[in-house]
Amino acid sequence: MKLQGKVALITGAASGIGLATAERFLQEGAAVMLADIDGGALDGAVAALNSDRAASQVVDVTDEAQVAATVKATVDRFGRLDVFVANAGIEGRIGEIIDSSVANFDRVMAVNVRGAWLGLKYAIPAIRDAGGGSILLTSSGAGVKGSPNLAPYNASKHAVIGLMRCAALECAKYNIRVNTVNPGPIETRMMRAIEDGFVPGGGEQFKQQLSAVTPMGRYGLPEEIAAMMVFLASDDASYCTGSVYMVDGGNAT
Repeated sequence: MKLQGKVALITGAASGIGLATAERFLQEGAAVMLADIDGGALDGAVAALNSDRAASQVVDVTDEAQVAATVKATVDRFGRLDVFVANAGIEGRIGEIIDSSVANFDRVMAVNVRGAWLGLKYAIPAIRDAGGGSILLTSSGAGVKGSPNLAPYNASKHAVIGLMRCAALECAKYNIRVNTVNPGPIETRMMRAIEDGFVPGGGEQFKQQLSAVTPMGRYGLPEEIAAMMVFLASDDASYCTGSVYMVDGGNAT
């Protein structure tokens, strides 16, 4: 029970990595506020978890008032906040820079970067007031290298690492650790969209090609990312801050 007595807020928690992380946190003893823009999926996720230590809040992470209200709702419900996981993110449209729209770029940056920044802005004081804790930002393998046809997404995930490094320096005095978790290709809805974006109608072919060039020869599972989240959220990671944790099957090697 590595998170016994801790309270966590997870954005993008209705599915994929966020939901897997919420499930693991509950198993490790935490109380969890699941936040997501998809209210229907969120209701289903909380019902499936079937725990009195799980609650939900619909939030658009690009909206300052909604983010502030979500942090407040977490503290009001559970009495404190110890762990914040800024996991909400979108991939945007697949395409070369010259073929991409300003609207697509702005939307990806708004969700992936502004959303993480707003989460930091409002979660940090709450975690500080609880005596310290851990903040995890979901970046990506795309946050440490370039990729064709994914410039807005890659840029956003590089930016998330920059936010983390600044926040880690600012938060050390509050006993708050800040790190990024950088997944590689994971079995999620987002990867299905990316596969189909690169090879319309031939996503399985793209998956096989990407798996073949991954040193471990396969996609990861959301539960494997959640395991890293648990470690970094727990006291086992008490001296870990300001770092990038790759969970990518060796893709960035």
